[in-house]
Amino acid sequence: MNIYVGNLSLDVTEEELRREFMAFGAVISVVIMNDRYIGSGQTRGYGFVEMASKSEGETAIVGLKGKKLRNQTIDVVGALPLSDKRGIDSLRGRDNRLNRKARQRRY
Repeated sequence: MNIYVGNLSLDVTEEELRREFMAFGAVISVVIMNDRYIGSGQTRGYGFVEMASKSEGETAIVGLKGKKLRNQTIDVVGALPLSDKRGIDSLRGRDNRLNRKARQRRY
């Protein structure tokens, strides 16, 4: 189960977060999002924890909701599933109406 953890202190490490969740079961991965792509490396204040089973994840969510970690109350909720990569094509429908309208506007 993938879990979103928000309102993290900028000083929290992935290892600290892992230890908090390990009390509730097996942790597969911990990722704290940061700005490494723009060069600063500053953490963004949120991350994701992947637990081995859904029941362990749900127990961790209940157990950690409202917990203080480095003087900040963290938000813990089940993460939304990744998209199925259909993108805008799923909005167009079978007849591809958006493309047809775009072709009609050409002069």
